[in-house]
Amino acid sequence: VPQHVWRINLDTPEEAHQNLSFGAADRWWEQTDLTKLIIASNKLQCLSEDVKLLPALTVLDVHDNQLTSLPSALGQLENLQKLDVSHNKLKSIPEELMQLSHLKSLLLHHNELSCLPDGFGQLVNLEELDLSNNHLADIPTSFALLINLVRLNLACNQLKNLPADISAMKSLRQLDCTKNYLETVPSKLATMASLEQLYLRKNKLRSLPEFPSCKLLKELHAGENQIEMLNAENLKHLNSLSVLELRDNKIKSVPDEIALLQKLERLDLANNDISRLPYTLGNLPQLKFLALEGNPLRTIRRDLLQKGTQELLKYLRSKIQDDVTNPNEEPPVTAMTLPSESRVNMHAITSLKLLEYSEKQAAVIPDEMFNAVGSNPVATVNFSKNQLNEVPPRIVELKDSLCDVNLGFNKISSISLELCVLHKLTHLDIRNNYLTSLPEEMEALTRLQVINLSFNRFKVFPSVLYRILTLETVLLSNNQVGSIDPLQLKKMDRLGTLDLQNNDLLQVPPELGNCETLRTLLLEGNPFRTPRAAVLAKGTAAVLEYLRSRIP
Repeated sequence: VPQHVWRINLDTPEEAHQNLSFGAADRWWEQTDLTKLIIASNKLQCLSEDVKLLPALTVLDVHDNQLTSLPSALGQLENLQKLDVSHNKLKSIPEELMQLSHLKSLLLHHNELSCLPDGFGQLVNLEELDLSNNHLADIPTSFALLINLVRLNLACNQLKNLPADISAMKSLRQLDCTKNYLETVPSKLATMASLEQLYLRKNKLRSLPEFPSCKLLKELHAGENQIEMLNAENLKHLNSLSVLELRDNKIKSVPDEIALLQKLERLDLANNDISRLPYTLGNLPQLKFLALEGNPLRTIRRDLLQKGTQELLKYLRSKIQDDVTNPNEEPPVTAMTLPSESRVNMHAITSLKLLEYSEKQAAVIPDEMFNAVGSNPVATVNFSKNQLNEVPPRIVELKDSLCDVNLGFNKISSISLELCVLHKLTHLDIRNNYLTSLPEEMEALTRLQVINLSFNRFKVFPSVLYRILTLETVLLSNNQVGSIDPLQLKKMDRLGTLDLQNNDLLQVPPELGNCETLRTLLLEGNPFRTPRAAVLAKGTAAVLEYLRSRIP
């Protein structure tokens, strides 16, 4: 920085020597001290201590330079309100900076900071603090004193936890913790009454915090975590919520209480493990955007998902009527609804077309279940979570109406031919069994769209699947599959989702890149060397493009 910039308040300006007429337009003797200095986007490697010669500065902007440190003299700029030192190479911040008691905005993002001075809490007038894209592993507890802070950005650091004291920031409206290593969020966060936007995307959260006091929370972003459960407690206090983003988690069911979020406008649940939805979702008055793709939904046809939010909500509303026919029964909202106390739920059979006998630890399905069906057309069978060793033989009696079969979480080691005659079958869930192969006769299931074979014992990709060309979703994660045939897969021209996570694939054939109908290809947790994790993280389109580039 040229020396005369630092001395601009002290030296007599040039024009004073040239123009001594008192009528001059530029009345240099009335000049006030410099209040704003912007030297951004240069190549500065250091700032002079002479910055102290500009004590009237309220704004100092040196972003996008090559600064590795800041002068301690900054601490003398007692009028400074905004300091932007983002996009530099700062490894630390001088303690003296903590004396800037009038500072309202401090931008430190995109530096190399690994720790912050303990005295941070002295910046009591701070309203905006951006520390994103640094190397911070923890946060000084004195942050709790920043009671005027409105926006705090901690995204893209290495935080494993947040101090509970952060909840004392009673003015905080926006908190961004995207892309850290958070496994939990302090429960005291729930007392932050002013919080409006909370970003927790791309962390390692297994559950959502509860928010009893966050009455003003409008946006909650928690996608790309490992959240498995969504509880009523997480939702019921969020009266103001308009955006709820939970995509790319492991959520299995959505509680009815989601219907309490009357102000919800955007709900993103894409790429989870949701098999059923509460129909009451259809009653949310403001909902404009609902994303559900990439879920093993069993009650909603895929073509309906592609028609957009309004059609989907209309469909869900139409289903509420079906549930109301007998209010004493629990509607089958989640995949694992407990059956009613009586052994045979006639209401479910007649009005929901559902035959359910799940979570009974039963080795066989009692005959009275099948006898009760009579001439009623049953569309859905749920025999999951029992001790079945085989597909119940009498299932064949339902072949003219049965579309959806759930035999998950049993001890079935082979698929009998009875299953292969269910010619209307569209959804088949046999996850968590002992299967090692599928019979060739399954080729007769010419309407099958979704098959879930996760957590079985397959060592090879079942060859019969290559010949069921109606398949849209094949879930084969957590098996021991060692290879796939990309040329056969390419013939499956409706296949949109293929999950092969946690198998034994030693290589991924480059020709797989030609399977252009794939929208979701999951390969994580296999022993192959390429594509590397960084490529996989970019998503399906990038992986397919990478594979195509490797075709010899």
